[in-house]
Amino acid sequence: MTLRLFAALPLPEDLARRLKTLQKGVPGARWRPVENFHLTLRFFGEMDERRAEDLDGELAHLTAKRFDLALKGTGWFGKTQPHALWLGAQGGDRLTALQEKTERAARKAGLDPETRKFAPHVTLAYLQGTPLEKLIAYQKRLADFETDRFPVTHFSLYASWPRRGDANIYECLADYPLI
Repeated sequence: MTLRLFAALPLPEDLARRLKTLQKGVPGARWRPVENFHLTLRFFGEMDERRAEDLDGELAHLTAKRFDLALKGTGWFGKTQPHALWLGAQGGDRLTALQEKTERAARKAGLDPETRKFAPHVTLAYLQGTPLEKLIAYQKRLADFETDRFPVTHFSLYASWPRRGDANIYECLADYPLI
């Protein structure tokens, strides 16, 4: 059996519910369900169970310090042809260090290096045919949006399972505490 895996920071439930209230006013948006809100540290892709066990072992040996995180600002991926709407994340050097350690763990488990630059964010929606002016208006409307800082005490390994409709099902397979 193959698994489609990623490492991420789950969001507190009360914060996820608050983010749900921001999901309006953007035509062509396929809003993410509350249970899918997370901050991806590293997408690993599809792998067999043996490689997944190797990856789990590497992630379990990773040591990183706890930190606080805040969400602030909005943006989108896909400059002139937007495909994802997001909230930015601010976690400082400790967030960056954790992401780099998950990358090293992936390489030790035999995975190819990530080629994309890490851009910490929480995806609010996937977009299709959304006019740029609507995204600019949304961004202006949320210009002052910022969450309180919240503690990050662990990260998780998730499996992504396809589902009919807009959103995959994400299953938490393991949690890894931070020190």
